[in-house]
Amino acid sequence: MGRPSPARLWARRLVAVTALAAVAVVAWIVLKGGEGLPGFDDRHGAKIEELTVHSDAVGGDERVKVVIPDTDAEHPPLLVFLHGRDSDENGELYQPMFDALDAVGNRAPMIAFPDGGGSSFWHDRATGDWGTYVVDEVIPQVVRKYGADGDRVAIGGISMGGYGAYEIADLNPGRFCAVGGHSPALWQTAGETAAGAFDDADDFAAHDVIAAAAGDPSPFMGQPIWLDAGDEDPFLPGDDAFVADLQAAGAPITVEHPPGGHESEYWQSHWDEYMRFYAKALADCGR
Repeated sequence: MGRPSPARLWARRLVAVTALAAVAVVAWIVLKGGEGLPGFDDRHGAKIEELTVHSDAVGGDERVKVVIPDTDAEHPPLLVFLHGRDSDENGELYQPMFDALDAVGNRAPMIAFPDGGGSSFWHDRATGDWGTYVVDEVIPQVVRKYGADGDRVAIGGISMGGYGAYEIADLNPGRFCAVGGHSPALWQTAGETAAGAFDDADDFAAHDVIAAAAGDPSPFMGQPIWLDAGDEDPFLPGDDAFVADLQAAGAPITVEHPPGGHESEYWQSHWDEYMRFYAKALADCGR
């Protein structure tokens, strides 16, 4: 057989490029997750709502995904879960989260997943008052619109969100029934931080949760605390310093270091443990 004609070669290349583009689109959809996307197959009866928060704190309209569990509770407790860097409000809408939510039965919380921008690190800074946005805008609006129990609220998050959960809990003592950091992004000095995580060294110093825990651990004493990170996680030195300060003060912190790195595969494989922790803490809250 002779060589294919230029027209036939072009057609083959076009098919190949189209196929690669289709694969890329599917991969992006799976990465983003979200309602109607293939991040999950079975919600186990849970509903997904999207709330738009007009935020004075950060100066714009921000999206919040709200997952409402299929339970008998008229006013379920609320878990506010903060995403990691370069993610968004859809970042945890995957099957393991829905399976874990279903597994805790009638103790299942409503979950609010706010969008915190690509690298806000969930604290009040030059780009917006992101911590204030969570406490003063997201939580009240979710409680008011969807009927969550505003007296039983927990906060947690992954990586950047884990840092944010600790920062927000530190600045709002007594507000939360539990606080959790999953592979929290904690640095011990401003020089270690990733670009964009803080405005400058002064911003880091004003929101240094390790120093806060060492100087005044009392805001962390009133609720169960969780910290887990894989045994190959690059943030272990900062995480360990934070844990040491809280343990020295007698804070009620649970620490886990299972095998794994700083990656989605690790977090997805531990959602059952995360959900059991939050569900129990919220069920016990106020007793």
